[in-house]
Amino acid sequence: MSLSQYRASAIALAISSAFISPVLSAAESSSDDIEVLKVWSTQVKTSSLYLRGDEIVSKQADHISDLLRTIPGIDVGGAHSLNQAITIRSLDDKDLKISIDGASQNSYMYHHMGNLQIHADILKSVDIEIGTNSVINGGLGGAVRFETKEAKDLLADDQQFGGRIQLGHGDNSGTTASLTGYGQLTDSIDFLAYFNKVERDNFEVGGGNILDHNGQLIPDTDGKVRGIAGDLSDVLFKFGYDLGDSQRIAISYETYKDKGNYSYRPDMGLATDIAIRDAMIDLWGLETPLTWPTEFTRDTLTLSYVGQFGNTTEIRASLFENESELWRDERAWGEEDEYSGYVTGKAINQGLNLIGETSFEVLSKTHNFTYGFDYLLYKTQYNHTPVYVGEASSSAEELKSIGLFVQDKIEVTDALFITPGVRYDSQDLDSVMVDKVYNQTSFALAAEYYLSPNLVVKLSSTELFKAPEIAEVFTGAGKDNTPHQEIKAETGLNSELALAYQTQIGSDIKLSTGVTFFNTKINDYIYDYATAKWTPDNIGDMKITGSEVYLALDISHFKASLSYSDADSELDAAAGYEKFHEARLDRSQGDTASAEFSYLIDSADLTLGWSILNVASIENALDINGASENKAKQGFTTHSISASWKPQSMQQLTLVVGVDNLFDEYYASQSSRTGLSKHPKFGDLALTDYEPGRNIKATVSYSF
Repeated sequence: MSLSQYRASAIALAISSAFISPVLSAAESSSDDIEVLKVWSTQVKTSSLYLRGDEIVSKQADHISDLLRTIPGIDVGGAHSLNQAITIRSLDDKDLKISIDGASQNSYMYHHMGNLQIHADILKSVDIEIGTNSVINGGLGGAVRFETKEAKDLLADDQQFGGRIQLGHGDNSGTTASLTGYGQLTDSIDFLAYFNKVERDNFEVGGGNILDHNGQLIPDTDGKVRGIAGDLSDVLFKFGYDLGDSQRIAISYETYKDKGNYSYRPDMGLATDIAIRDAMIDLWGLETPLTWPTEFTRDTLTLSYVGQFGNTTEIRASLFENESELWRDERAWGEEDEYSGYVTGKAINQGLNLIGETSFEVLSKTHNFTYGFDYLLYKTQYNHTPVYVGEASSSAEELKSIGLFVQDKIEVTDALFITPGVRYDSQDLDSVMVDKVYNQTSFALAAEYYLSPNLVVKLSSTELFKAPEIAEVFTGAGKDNTPHQEIKAETGLNSELALAYQTQIGSDIKLSTGVTFFNTKINDYIYDYATAKWTPDNIGDMKITGSEVYLALDISHFKASLSYSDADSELDAAAGYEKFHEARLDRSQGDTASAEFSYLIDSADLTLGWSILNVASIENALDINGASENKAKQGFTTHSISASWKPQSMQQLTLVVGVDNLFDEYYASQSSRTGLSKHPKFGDLALTDYEPGRNIKATVSYSF
């Protein structure tokens, strides 16, 4: 039985921390049930649960947060295009496995930006593992796998060539345009060429005023956040070659560029930039700008393979090179400053990954083996070129890692399935801080039991492992780090209990609901700024507990879903780090509830949507890496509405209008920078990275 054919049950697959994103159809949970939509869309799934592509289109996603923020257990912090920072259960993107078309994106470029830069329009699917629940991915907090579009997904059955043009505008975001061509060159060769351009504007915050921590208007502000405006382009070329009916290879090249006069610290609010600028004038008479010429580029070359061998085995493999570069013109420091010049940080990921699945029967019992390996060579290079005084400096670091894994899903009875797994990781770290090989053999065990055909319970435990990281690139690639050979790898255990229920009521009503409780313990938790010299160290054991709940209802043309999630973290501090005892993770988010509704007006070819996100406040309490003075996080509620029109008389045309943040809420994601810090030289810094206020959007697309 192959990967594509294997179907245990929609429920069984759903419960491994796979919770419905709003407007999700539970009936489409199984891959065998999913209709192949020949439309421009993005499928978002957690395990086998899909958010249907036509409803994703209505979101007009400008930022990855537009796709993922309402999925329980997940948030995307950062309002800046350079700071799309995904968190899962309060763990940030450095603790997740993030890939695009199989190419690793875990490049720790700069602590003021995220690990992921991609525009949502190019994506075919987003596959999310909430928490580490098997030996397949490794890591501490889960995995996010992005896959870009290809011609076979877009061509109709009788079509050889096609294309699409799209234009969009938001009155508080900017303008977008994309052009795509795709086709079948021969019976076995297909291609796709895609170009997307975004002209991003500085946005206005909700309510039109930027306020300090006491609610007072910040001088020299007019409600607009400076340092956001810039130009983004994304180009993708992809060729596929079918080696008969059962094997396929594809080669793709993507180049992404984000350029503008940006904030020096993209993860912090405008108030911080203003405070630091004013302090520099007072202290040293140095007038620095609020924005700095900045350019980020990413080039990814990927060769992929999919092979089907009979009805029992499928193999997938990717060979890739991903090169990211962040450049900034820092001449504004002045002619007497040795830091004045050009700064470049480069990160290169080269790797090969393979995953296979083979099914067979022994004594009338099915075994479903999943196996494979990951190899990654991660290299960084820092260069600073002064233009007035001082000498050029550079540094480089390297990490080699390999992971081998195998698991077997065993049919013990018709109602009971047991899944043992084992993984071996070896990570060779060559950095200024530590030159050492870390390795571990990790085990996992899961059990699924069907209490009835519609109700299943699952219990799982997975051992965790992650070696220390090489230093961030843009601040020196470790050149100023203090050696610390004694630092340990992070290990731990993620345990989960989940129940899921799904049923059909009559011919028109579909109901799906589920709950998961999780307990994650990370031993020897590493804090990047543990010492006064900003040297990483193991500061204790971190415990994260919480739950995720969902309910989805599908009644003919009406669909609704509700979800809730919470995650509490607490550190048991190690000797010498008692000041962090009982501290929470700084990316912690308050209890979160979301609701989404959609209704199809068949006679008008019109789909209406409404989504609500409510996040509770978090009190001022000790955290790790958060603000120094006040760590409280304000709660918020946002509403978004949309209308999508696809006329039957001209199905090539799609018109979408919508309003994000309908009631103009003044808020920030709690996974972004928040709170008030006191700097020894710059004074009070209001760090909060506020989100855009009301944004009226319209997008028109035409396929041909």
